[in-house]
Amino acid sequence: MNWLISADSKVYDHASSFEHHGHIDWKQNRTKYSVGDTVYIYCTSPAKRIRYKGRINTIDLDFSQIRDDKEYWIDQKKYEEAKGGFYFRLNLIEQIDTEALSLENLLEHELKAAPQGPKKLHGELLSYIEREFTSPSDDFFPDGSIPKTEATEGIRKRVYVNKYERSSIARAMCIEHHKCRCGVCGFDFEKEYGKLGRGFIHVHHVTPIHKIGKEYKIDYKNDLIPVCPNCHAMLHRKVDGKELTVEELKEVIKSNQSVVDNA
Repeated sequence: MNWLISADSKVYDHASSFEHHGHIDWKQNRTKYSVGDTVYIYCTSPAKRIRYKGRINTIDLDFSQIRDDKEYWIDQKKYEEAKGGFYFRLNLIEQIDTEALSLENLLEHELKAAPQGPKKLHGELLSYIEREFTSPSDDFFPDGSIPKTEATEGIRKRVYVNKYERSSIARAMCIEHHKCRCGVCGFDFEKEYGKLGRGFIHVHHVTPIHKIGKEYKIDYKNDLIPVCPNCHAMLHRKVDGKELTVEELKEVIKSNQSVVDNA
């Protein structure tokens, strides 16, 4: 069976939970899930798109049998309310971020409305979703990244390669958290270019991945920051043999502006 369920990132940090553990213990409620079922996860506002594909490997777990994921609950009241009942364990298979799986496009392929409760998938809608999860997209990587598929411990992730490997989901979550404007100079492409610039931004990894061990898990809130192409280039331009930090580049801009103002 194939299912479509919804997830609210304002209540629970699904991106980090999957990144750190590779699975989430999900509340079953009264839905008749089975081991082996495939589950697609639609992320609500602001994403409004399907981002995850998982497979159920265990059902009917009680609260004492699941991992305590309190740290990923943004709404602690909801965490307390979620205790009790039964859960299924959803293992991550694949994660992607593409406009093709946005609500607008899903509505054009037999989805009737934004997903709320669990929905069985079949027909044209299921075929469309499955095609997108097997067709790499670089919609969210305007800075010249190229797609590549990587298999690690049974989890297939859609990742993109530019200077270093980056997770498409981490990038998207970074932008949702910090907003789509430069974290150094404040430039906003949509304000400057209108619809043409909507959603366009680079993402800078504060600590370059090549300096971090392979098992490192990305923290999209603290490790990544949206930057415009100009500031991104300056962040990777070495001064006295080292690259500037975001704060150092901000000081450079501030100091240079003072010189201009006093000229």
